[in-house]
Order: sequence, then C-alpha cells, then structure tokens
Amino acid sequence: MIRIAVLLLAMSTTLSGASGAYDFTLNSIDGKATPLAGFKGKVTLIVNVASQCGFTPQYAGLEALYEKYRDHGFVIAGFPANNFGGQEPGTNEEIKQFCNRNYSVKFPMFAKISVKGADKAPLYQYLTDTMGGDVQWNFTKFLVDKNGKVIKRFDSSVEPDSPELVSAIEAALK
Repeated sequence: MIRIAVLLLAMSTTLSGASGAYDFTLNSIDGKATPLAGFKGKVTLIVNVASQCGFTPQYAGLEALYEKYRDHGFVIAGFPANNFGGQEPGTNEEIKQFCNRNYSVKFPMFAKISVKGADKAPLYQYLTDTMGGDVQWNFTKFLVDKNGKVIKRFDSSVEPDSPELVSAIEAALK
C-alpha cells in the first residue's frame, strides 16, 4: 500500500510539472534514456503499438507516413504496450526484431510500457488527461505540435494514410 502511494506521488509530481509531452523521458527500445525534449520543434505522432493485434499492419502505413514527412519536421514515437488482450507479449528485443523484419520500422521505438491501469506510464497519464480519457485499444494516436502540446487524438481505426490524419499532420507542420 505504501509502495502504491509513493508511486502515485511520484506520478503526480511528474505530471504537475509537465507542461507538454516533450517534458518526459522514457527508455528507447534499446534501453537508453531518451528525453522527448529531443522532439521539440517537430510534429510528433505518439502511438501505442502491438505486434499481435488486428491493427498491427498499420506499422507499414506509419513507416510510410514517417518516410514521407520526416524531412519536413515530423516524427513518430512508437510505444509497445501489452494492455489489450496480451497482444504485445514479447521482450523489447523481440519487438524490435519483429518491427525490423516485418515492417522495416525506422521511426523511434521505445521500451514497452503500460498505457492504462494502475501502472500507466506518466506520459500516457498526461496524454489521456489532456485528450479524451483512457486509451481503448492498440494503435491509438496522439498528434503533438512542435511545442509539445497535444492537438488531436485518433482512435485505432484511423489508418495512417487516412485523409483525416494526413491533413492534421500537414496543418501542424505549417
């Protein structure tokens, strides 16, 4: 019980000091502490991903989107999560191999985290408090502007090449 209280206090301290998505540091899929502040000045699409989901083929569309807009100041940050139906059971190394082998993913991937529940990562606490409540499934997308402000949320069914998502990215890049 004390451990939970300490964790909640640490999370609330982190959240109370957060003024944007770029205020968080998370581990890359290779285990290296990676400040999201490195994305300042870029438009970022934050996506919770899973390797064994019906939406997993969206990796291909996400990679195509990244390739198309990355030279214009756009980045995608993929966050593997095992919160929905056990659809991301692998280790970080297994997830990395899967993404490289099946989708040639080049956009930044982060270590597996929790995106809902009592162990929700502080970044996702911030995202869901800011825009629309709890994540309901894999491949939920949060669009973040150049300053770290969450500007739009897209549910899992919104494909990476959908006009709705593409137009929001293009508007944010202007």
